[in-house]
Amino acid sequence: MVNGKRTLIIIPALNESGSIADVVGEVRGELPGVDVLVVDDGSTDRTAAVAAAAGARVAKLPYNLGVGGAMRLGYRYARDHDYDVAIQVDADGQHDPRYVPKLVDMLEDNDLIIGARFAGEGDYSVRGPRRWAMVMLSAVLSRVARTKLTDTTSGFRAANRRVIEMFASWYPAEYLGDTVETLVHTARRGYRIRQVPVAMRKRMAGTPSHSPAKAMIYLGRAFAVLTLALIRR
Repeated sequence: MVNGKRTLIIIPALNESGSIADVVGEVRGELPGVDVLVVDDGSTDRTAAVAAAAGARVAKLPYNLGVGGAMRLGYRYARDHDYDVAIQVDADGQHDPRYVPKLVDMLEDNDLIIGARFAGEGDYSVRGPRRWAMVMLSAVLSRVARTKLTDTTSGFRAANRRVIEMFASWYPAEYLGDTVETLVHTARRGYRIRQVPVAMRKRMAGTPSHSPAKAMIYLGRAFAVLTLALIRR
């Protein structure tokens, strides 16, 4: 339980055997009343075994579906096991579980809460095309959601029962669909979206896959995903 609500932490993971034990251990240490579900998204390493040994419940996909596919399974688990709150936490250790109670508190009057990196807490920064894409996405999605959103691609999110039910039935697996399209879909159905300032940390293991070329590709894809999300109903 977190603040009186039965809470599930969902951790989508792909080849994160180097960090997943520490992430699960930290979540269980900081939030002893929550359940942890690691969705192994077709890993080729020992992610599933390491997560289970660390005390997490593990669901293993037979092949890689992407974050969207892994989270859809997580939300279905949350719905089927009657959780009040489902919270997405990344497997690389960047999300600090000490912010979870703050996200849950915000669900008292809202439906979906985003842990935002660019809202005044911490020193996380992004430059170049990735930053341009994030600014563009935030400007448009703030208007759609009718609230200020500064970090619409954040994967640190908390959903209440109503949103869990929706995401269990509908959740896009396409690139950036799990962030951009879900916000458009949620806002258009009248659910209240808000953000909470959080500080992000460096990865516990592995290295980011960013480069100037990939950043430009990200910008183009972000624009395409946003356009399709706004067209779809």
